[in-house]
Amino acid sequence: MILVKTDAGQQVLKDRSVPLSPRQRTAFILFDGKRSVDEVLASGTGIGREEIDQMIELGLLGPAAGSKPAAPAPARPPVPEAPAPAAASKAPAAPNPAEPAPPSGRSRQQRYKDAYPIATQLTGALGLMGFRLNLQVEGTASYEDLVALAPKIRAAVGAEKAAALDRALND
Repeated sequence: MILVKTDAGQQVLKDRSVPLSPRQRTAFILFDGKRSVDEVLASGTGIGREEIDQMIELGLLGPAAGSKPAAPAPARPPVPEAPAPAAASKAPAAPNPAEPAPPSGRSRQQRYKDAYPIATQLTGALGLMGFRLNLQVEGTASYEDLVALAPKIRAAVGAEKAAALDRALND
C-alpha cells in the first residue's frame, strides 16, 4: 500500500503540533505517494508498523489515490501482568530498560510520546545549565532511551518536578 500525507499531516509537518519521534518524522517525510509502506519499513529508519498505523489513526497519513488498502497489522499476544510491588517507595523509581513496561493499556511508543515533551520542558527550563541534558533528551528515539536518561533528569530537576515524567513513563 502507498500512503501520502493528508492535509492535516502537511500542517503537522510545518507546525509540529503533533509531537513525532525523530524516527517517525523521518519516515513520515518518506511517505510521498511513491514509496510503499514496505519500502519505508525497509528504509532503515527503524520505524515499526505499529507507529505507521498510529500516524494513520491520527489522520496524518492516508492511502494514495488508486492504492489498495493494506491488511491490518497482526495482533500481538497479551502481555502478562507484573506482580504488584511489595512496598511503595517515597520517590518513584525509574523502570529498568531491560524489563518490560508494566501493563497499563499504553504501548511503549505512547509512553515515549507522552514523556518526551515533559522531559524537554524540564531540561529546557534548566537554561544553559541543562543544555547538554536537553540535547540528550532530544537525541532519544525510543522509550528505552528516555528511561535510561530519566535518572539524570531527576537528579537535575529534583524528584518533585520529575514526578510528572515518572508518571508518563510508568503509568
